[in-house]
Amino acid sequence: MNSQDVKNAISGALVVDKPVGMTSHDVVQVIRNGTGLRRAGHTGTLDPRASGVLVILVGPAVRLSEYVSASDKRYQAIIRLGGTTDTFDADGKFTPSTDPSHITEAQFEEALKTFIGEIEQTPPPYSAVKVQGRKAYEMARKGEEVELEPRTITVHHLEVLEWTPPEVVIDVHCSSGTYVRSLANDLGKKLGCGAYLVGLRRTKSGRFTLRDSVPLRKLQEAFTAGNWYQYLIPAAEALGDWPAVELNPDEVEGVRHGHRVKAKEADTVNPKVRGVSTQGELVALMELMITPEGSKEWQPKKVFFTSD
Repeated sequence: MNSQDVKNAISGALVVDKPVGMTSHDVVQVIRNGTGLRRAGHTGTLDPRASGVLVILVGPAVRLSEYVSASDKRYQAIIRLGGTTDTFDADGKFTPSTDPSHITEAQFEEALKTFIGEIEQTPPPYSAVKVQGRKAYEMARKGEEVELEPRTITVHHLEVLEWTPPEVVIDVHCSSGTYVRSLANDLGKKLGCGAYLVGLRRTKSGRFTLRDSVPLRKLQEAFTAGNWYQYLIPAAEALGDWPAVELNPDEVEGVRHGHRVKAKEADTVNPKVRGVSTQGELVALMELMITPEGSKEWQPKKVFFTSD
């Protein structure tokens, strides 16, 4: 295999512990430069002032992005009571509000509970959400009025980890597309004292936790040493929360050409699965279809397996 073949064969995920101060795109650039791979992309932006789990897909695995991006996220958020900012975090223009010293932990927890479940949330004006093709934060910086539509998100779990008013550390487990900054701002409104986000660390993205992540500095050292492959997680594992269906060599061949394969009854409890080869390589993402005759088959939706 020449070096180009080796590069073409590289496909998977690098789970980075992003440092504060870098954009998600900065991290992608570091990885492109370090690996020499052009195809690399992150699966859900982390603000520059946030740190933690950032999943970067490289090689053909970038085609998994829409599925990995849609995964749930988990954060540790530091919220400060007693004021608001126009960005909903510590970077913005601060406006003091009511003294929060009268708020008890029990009152805070009571307010927090109202944000659990399926809720409507309006993204912050300083966000990358597009309004008529323009990014909201670009409009906000120019002093233009930004009206963003609320969106439905799911908050699975909220818990107070540290109560040290005016700062509170909370654990947030939520669906993709949730803005923790908006959550902090909305919580401040609910409590009547104002609140904004002062620190954010993503502890989980999909199935990847901080334990799976590698600090960016350590990854950069591995690029220099040439042994960064040890941190590459195979593409088949990037969607490890999807059930796997093993395909025999004949089925692999069929799926590669877009053909459906017969589904075993035991596998059909899940409508979407990863098709993997007997060697554990990701062959395709497949969806369950029922034929007019009533038999169940897997329809390939995205095919990845190309080697013989």
